Amino acid sequence: MTLKTEQRYAIDPVTTKALDTEGLRAHFHKDGLFADGEINLLYTHYDRFILGSAVPAGADLTLDHMAETGTSNFLDRREMGVLNIGETGTVTVAGETHTIENGELLYIGMGAGPVTFSGAGRYYITSAPAHRTCPTKLIKLSDARRIEMGSRETANERVIIQFLHPDVCDSCQLLMGYTQFQPGSVWNTMPAHTHDRRMEAYLYFDVPEDARVFHFMGQPDQTRHIIMGNEEAVVSPPWSIHCGAGTASYTFCWAMAGDNVDFTDMDMVAMDELR
Repeated sequence: MTLKTEQRYAIDPVTTKALDTEGLRAHFHKDGLFADGEINLLYTHYDRFILGSAVPAGADLTLDHMAETGTSNFLDRREMGVLNIGETGTVTVAGETHTIENGELLYIGMGAGPVTFSGAGRYYITSAPAHRTCPTKLIKLSDARRIEMGSRETANERVIIQFLHPDVCDSCQLLMGYTQFQPGSVWNTMPAHTHDRRMEAYLYFDVPEDARVFHFMGQPDQTRHIIMGNEEAVVSPPWSIHCGAGTASYTFCWAMAGDNVDFTDMDMVAMDELR
């Protein structure tokens, strides 16, 4: 098994607005996540959030120790969300094996011990520090909370599917779900917002090979963009907007960590404030 880890330090908006394309991508963009036979983890200094992936590709992969956490086991002081964006697979934790279909999510509570990924799944991993143990729970699509938003006329007809949300699954600070777009709709999270009390990360997937998503970030009056391909992730600081538009329909997984689990805790940005 190969475990690859990387760190990204938090930077301020004044520094960010001076970055060129390569600088923005070096600080906020992550590609090459999903590789056969590997666990890839990115440790950010925004709320100590970790994102990553595991692709068993026929061989079991076990996540036990990550030096960056400073603990004996990865989950000693952390909780985890695992989204399967591949074919059916299994995740074994605390002596129990969970079968996870495409589009389903497994929440794993603090102190659960090593986590083993198996089968044909392509697992997207998120993790945040935890202060108490919440029950490990497999959340199927039928259990998730669905919110339909937008319209065809504004090219943002979409459904928000909430998994790690107070109305669905108890967690310490991790919120997680994904947003799917109807054919012909491409705009996400517009009008834009920020939430200075929580950071956020996006994983863009189901992006056609010949398509791209333009992810917008930065302060409302200092916007920047990062061009995203399929199965690429981006980190959004608390002070930054996070919205985007694709050249085709796509799906993105959103995950947040910070002061609260109030999904609607957002500071809305009026369209005429964007620059």
